[in-house]
Amino acid sequence: MSELGEFLKAKRAAISPADVGLPAIGNPRRVKGLRREEVALLASVSVDHYTRLEQGRVAAASENLLTGIATALRLSAAEHEYLRMLVQARPVRGGHAAPEVSPPLRDLLDTLTAPAFVLGPRTDILAWNAAAAALFLDFGEIPAHQRALVRLVFLEPRMRAVFRDWEAVAAEAVDRLRMAAARTPGDPRLLSLVGELSVCDADFRRWWAGHSVRAVAGGRKRLRHPVVGDLELDWQVLQVLSASEQSLVTYTAPIGSASHEALRILSSWAARPPETRTNAAAAPHTAEEIDSVDPSR
Repeated sequence: MSELGEFLKAKRAAISPADVGLPAIGNPRRVKGLRREEVALLASVSVDHYTRLEQGRVAAASENLLTGIATALRLSAAEHEYLRMLVQARPVRGGHAAPEVSPPLRDLLDTLTAPAFVLGPRTDILAWNAAAAALFLDFGEIPAHQRALVRLVFLEPRMRAVFRDWEAVAAEAVDRLRMAAARTPGDPRLLSLVGELSVCDADFRRWWAGHSVRAVAGGRKRLRHPVVGDLELDWQVLQVLSASEQSLVTYTAPIGSASHEALRILSSWAARPPETRTNAAAAPHTAEEIDSVDPSR
């Protein structure tokens, strides 16, 4: 069954007839959740047309039809958009190379004191600043073809260890990957990434099979850093208008908070020569120590 069919089947299974005011006809019911004919009734479409859509035998669907199905299945705004992409997207022919990050965007990264990196359409980390390397890891140590953010969250121990709420972060990364896959169906690099993660991680397999979809563009994450300890950072995804396939991800903390001061210390620590910053003891902890490595303070 296609991804469209699997998605609709999963969403049907999550809703009972009682949830939508329908009688539970048939005892026992052979189908978990709603039947196709019940979805068709709620969406005001013929059973045959809905069945052909779920089976991938409809080349196009009107916005009214998709809205009716989204309402019947109680889809979120992100799930509605995902449904639209699955119906309308055309398969990618061959893999596209990772898009280049423009010099001005790289300059912007370097001027930011907050951790930041640029993501490509496959969640590839295309560029990053020194603060991001200090917070997570030096992404330059990872081969470019293995630098997808979702892959690092699952398979890179250093990245995995830094998130105190790893399960929430990882599940969110799966949802973002599913949206990316819908935008470019059949992309061989994305298919390879999904295959690798499915083989290597049971949690990924479980979450991927759940067909959850979210379009999250910000929030707060709890981290534990070996140098500066526990952090609570606000993250944002900012669209790069000059490069529609790229987005800028930043991590900040409220000014005056303990996490904001920890980021200042981490930035100062990262500016030291490598041989003096191998552990937490080498990090500056006092205002005088910070001044010694941060003359601009």
